[in-house]
Amino acid sequence: MPFSFAALRRRPDLEGPDLVAVDAADRLILDESADARAALGVGQLVVIGDAYGALTLAAADAGARGIRVHQDELLGEEALALNARDTGLEKVFDSHALDAGLLTGARVVLLRLPRSLRALSDIAGLIALHAHPDVVVFAGGRLKHMTVAMNDVLRRVFDRVDVSHARQKSRVLTAHGPHDGAAPAPEEAEVDGIRVRAFGGAFAGASIDIGTRLLLAHLPAPRGDRAVDLACGTGVVAATLAVRHPSLRVIACDQSAIAVASARATAEANGVADRVRVVRDDVLRSQPEATASFIALNPPFHAGAAIHEGLAPRMFADAARVLEPGGELWTVWNSALQYRPALERTVGPTRQVARDRKFTVTVSTKR
Repeated sequence: MPFSFAALRRRPDLEGPDLVAVDAADRLILDESADARAALGVGQLVVIGDAYGALTLAAADAGARGIRVHQDELLGEEALALNARDTGLEKVFDSHALDAGLLTGARVVLLRLPRSLRALSDIAGLIALHAHPDVVVFAGGRLKHMTVAMNDVLRRVFDRVDVSHARQKSRVLTAHGPHDGAAPAPEEAEVDGIRVRAFGGAFAGASIDIGTRLLLAHLPAPRGDRAVDLACGTGVVAATLAVRHPSLRVIACDQSAIAVASARATAEANGVADRVRVVRDDVLRSQPEATASFIALNPPFHAGAAIHEGLAPRMFADAARVLEPGGELWTVWNSALQYRPALERTVGPTRQVARDRKFTVTVSTKR
């Protein structure tokens, strides 16, 4: 029987009518790669960018074993584990960092194309460096997120790139003949006195987005000797706080593996790695209740490719849990999103600190 995609869910990530766990691009990647996967031995299949487990679990259902998987988002890893449990396929894959251990000896790679060309370049270079010389890469995505430049990125490190016919607004690029592989290296730039390092796919790259810049212009010295940078991205806020306040220790949290690697590199570039601890975490799950006096937050508003207003309120709620009474949550947000009522309700009294043409900075005090 064909694998039942209907059993897959996104939880613990957000779920809703327009938020799917599997799409036409997943199905096309699986169909295009079926013959290549049928000839594989144990440990020869690698899956990269599998949102909630559709690629991994359908391949496992077809007989693949020892599958190595990399997902940038922690919630994707957890959704894969839960979907594997529900389908009885828990012990056929292992999650890995994006490194040599993921790719050494791989014969087939299934890849959901990242939207960032730099992220694709990092992944392609790593495959070419470590995978088997006969590796075949099946890289697919939705047409609305694909560009011709993706073909060019793959052609820099593969001898041949074939393009499938489009199906249900999806397409697959098939790459053969790896060469000139390279390990990912972060892009680096100095902005407003802070050295920013970013691996491919990190939000804003090696720059400081205008919302974060407005937040940084108004952040005070935190009370106490500890602060939290929630949804830290490249770690600009954490590094800036640590540079400005030499006795301060900062915890920087993000669920993205790319963000965590970038934030660690940014802290190191600014000489504050000994005082900035970067954690891959689902919001602030690993932080105890009522232990923080100062949290800074520039919340995302995308769930994958979809704009979703449920992300920030979830972060506000966890920040409220971790803040001690009287602690402060400093937030920058797109003014059109009108987050102030949610901050008032979830955290406590909230006042506007700054506002420009697009963004608002508020401080909320925990009741």
